[in-house]
Amino acid sequence: MPAFTHHLFVCCNQRTLGHPRGCCDPEGAEALRNAFKAEVKTRGLGLLVRANSSGCLDQCEHGPCVAIYPQGIFYGHVKIEDVPHIIEETVLHNRVLDDLLISPECLNNRNCEHCRSQSPT
Repeated sequence: MPAFTHHLFVCCNQRTLGHPRGCCDPEGAEALRNAFKAEVKTRGLGLLVRANSSGCLDQCEHGPCVAIYPQGIFYGHVKIEDVPHIIEETVLHNRVLDDLLISPECLNNRNCEHCRSQSPT
């Protein structure tokens, strides 16, 4: 069996409503993770791509967040509607989606300019 080409970690961390850092999975339904799993299955990528729920990725101000390894890509403000596009472009064609990418200067930076301009989710 081949090694995974992509491992998607979908933040499913929960916080109390109104928490200043936001929450990646406020309903606790893991809907985003489930959407990734379904898309991987639909495309027959199960032997090469794994989508897992993760605990906090500490990019809360950019949530919901997805980390893709081994590429080390962090996407923020990800919506269920983004899932097919992420699988098509990033997983299948190795293209980074600039509109979802959390830039390196914003990773682990709770005060980056992009966080201040967006409300927490």
